[in-house]
Amino acid sequence: MRCTKGIGLQVPPYDYAHPDDLLDLANDSGRPPLLVALDGVTDPRNLGAVVRSAAAFDAHGVVVPQRRAVGMTASAWRTSAGAAARIPVARAVNLPRALGSYQDAGLQTVGLAAEGDVDLHEYDGFADAVALVVGAEGTGLSRLVREKCDVVVRIPIDRDTESLNVSVAAGVALYQVALRRREAAAL
Repeated sequence: MRCTKGIGLQVPPYDYAHPDDLLDLANDSGRPPLLVALDGVTDPRNLGAVVRSAAAFDAHGVVVPQRRAVGMTASAWRTSAGAAARIPVARAVNLPRALGSYQDAGLQTVGLAAEGDVDLHEYDGFADAVALVVGAEGTGLSRLVREKCDVVVRIPIDRDTESLNVSVAAGVALYQVALRRREAAAL
């Protein structure tokens, strides 16, 4: 029960989707699938901000690990500014296995890390089916998740800046995906 300014409100637990449900939704949309996977993100505001960016840039859903990661808390919901009502969030018991399932369905798993192999703007597969994988604050992609990525891209930033916040980095990458998809549609 949450009480604010004399008003009590009881909110039911968040109804998570299954990771396969996101894939079904994406395949039924008529657009190339775009899923966002978060690896070990623990700040609910970052989760909410990523959900908001995912909705803004036409992703089909967000998947988070069941353990060692934040879920859709009240803070995450508020930070999503209503996007959590429009875009499903799934919980994966085993994130590397869920990513493998996405690969089997034809999605490229594209990791995002400061020490990535390719600059974000140089990767040419964003117009296709993609699962964008974003790592945790401070630690980045875990070893097993990184091994499941087909490619790891980086956002080129000023050398004096160590890194970007996870939700900012996800927003930048999702914008690049949307840009590439618009370019491909115009051809």
